[in-house]
Amino acid sequence: MPKPLVSLPADAPWLDLGSYARQGPGRRDRLSPAHIAVISRTVRRTPEVVIKMLNQGGRDVGSVARHLQYIDRGGELEIETDDGEPLKGKMAANTLIEDWGLDLDEKRRSAELKPRATGQEPKSVYKMIFSMPAGTPSEKVLAAVKTFAQEEFGARHRYAMVLHTDEPHPHVHMVVRAMGYDAQRLNIRKATLRDWRQQFARHLRAHGVAANATDRVVRGVTEPRKLDGIYRADLRRDSTHSRQRATIVARQLTIDGDVTPESGKARLLETRRQVVHGWTAIADDLVRQGEGQLAGAVRDFVKQMPPVSTEREWIRNRMVDDVRTRQGTLWRYMEAELKRIDVRLAARRTRQWRDTGGYTR
Repeated sequence: MPKPLVSLPADAPWLDLGSYARQGPGRRDRLSPAHIAVISRTVRRTPEVVIKMLNQGGRDVGSVARHLQYIDRGGELEIETDDGEPLKGKMAANTLIEDWGLDLDEKRRSAELKPRATGQEPKSVYKMIFSMPAGTPSEKVLAAVKTFAQEEFGARHRYAMVLHTDEPHPHVHMVVRAMGYDAQRLNIRKATLRDWRQQFARHLRAHGVAANATDRVVRGVTEPRKLDGIYRADLRRDSTHSRQRATIVARQLTIDGDVTPESGKARLLETRRQVVHGWTAIADDLVRQGEGQLAGAVRDFVKQMPPVSTEREWIRNRMVDDVRTRQGTLWRYMEAELKRIDVRLAARRTRQWRDTGGYTR
């Protein structure tokens, strides 16, 4: 079965900005000040927090050690721990593994005391990244993550973190021991991540950083979301995933002049229709409450949403932009496919896109 292009909870409204704010006492037929604050941050495009779960590894001591050595850069960076004692040096990863008893856990699982289970071993740790856009003060990002971790895990799970500032966007790598003090495993669901994003944004605002946490579909985001490994391979211009999809689009552009959208386009359009309907209702509510200026900002926000596009259409738009400038990773894929199919057709298509844009978006 193909992966759906958009995934939303079936029992939740399409636009539920109220869930991003804490409902206080008083009337329930009006937007509360907290709701209005969320709406204001969203339509004014306040930077959105990002929490990524890293799914690879974390099931054995070796993979955990390698990850810890990666995030502390082989002992060069300081590991912040839940007990307040920072670790630094080449043996920091081994010290943390021993302190958390991960090596003993692995020995227990591998002991020949009973028939071994046929399923995959559960994770020893969960690995995640907390990040903000470039320009955000890194020390405030770290402070917000520390506060979040203390509230969320402090009395239940061991955790450690490292701040990275070697990329434009400051980010914090966190490792959380899956088994808690009460022998209960951490269970992370989509709703959990949604709540964590809201709490992370709240702690950033408490440290004076403008931050928001809303769903992509609510903001009209159409850019395909990729796993961290694919994203990093794209940065290296070495993603097999992206190359395969770009080749399909290049072939369709070359032969047919445009792409054939995926079958989920109708669902994407219906999702956008309902999101726009929800924003329109919010704007009407704001007008009734005397918030006319914010209502106008909401309507402008809806008008500025990018057109709905599937992954192929998004790649097409990027690819044509690359062809015009003869720059970018997608241009290389397109150039190779054009040459492979027909050199004369390649020249004609290239001139067309460079001089006229090639098609009307």
